[in-house]
Amino acid sequence: MAEHCRELIERAGSACVAAKPQLACFERLGAPGADALRRTVATAHEAGLLVVADGKRADVPVTAAAYGQALVGETPTPWGAVPGLGADAITVNPLLGGDALEPLLAAAEAAGAGIFALVRTSNPGAADLLDLPTAGAGGEGEGATAPLHERIAALVSERSERLAGSSGLSGMGAVVGATAPEFLGRLRELMPAAIFLVPGVGAQGGRVANLAAAFARHPASVLVAASRGIASADDPAAAAESMRAESWELGAG
Repeated sequence: MAEHCRELIERAGSACVAAKPQLACFERLGAPGADALRRTVATAHEAGLLVVADGKRADVPVTAAAYGQALVGETPTPWGAVPGLGADAITVNPLLGGDALEPLLAAAEAAGAGIFALVRTSNPGAADLLDLPTAGAGGEGEGATAPLHERIAALVSERSERLAGSSGLSGMGAVVGATAPEFLGRLRELMPAAIFLVPGVGAQGGRVANLAAAFARHPASVLVAASRGIASADDPAAAAESMRAESWELGAG
């Protein structure tokens, strides 16, 4: 598994800015999987890529703090600190609320890392909950309704300053699926500083050409995730380069 990931990084990495290991695919293999994940993170960093640990973690605050230590930080012990995975960013599930998000945000802040909170995901079932109306969401007035994903977007935007960078973008980012492009414009309006991690391009049916509304004032405001579209291609390098060129053209425009 580690060698497969190394080959993909060597072939396609020059057209990418990050590797996004799906933690479940490694964790299901137990201790050998954990070792393969460690080796894959090291390979990505050696290639000059950022690492987005895709685990969509969420829990009550005390456990959320442990997730932060495990993925982007370290754990203090009487015998010295034990380093975690060393990821540059993590995906998190914000549905437990602000107090559960806070320890993960604090860990990212301390490590100089980023967070991508699930706002409107790419799977078809996202509509079952994330599109349901809620009262007073999205900065609307009293009595107004807006979908739950706009309430989550407001939660993200309220924390943008914590991880703000010199470019004007924030490391407090959002996962926004490419399979529902009709929401991109409104979500960009609600989260002007957030970097959007956009899954769903390729294997899930999303298209880079439909992502223009997701881009803010900086081309780095969108990180297109096309893992299967690249990994399953006959020529991963060519697939990655094609998506890179199309994404850059949209972002620069």
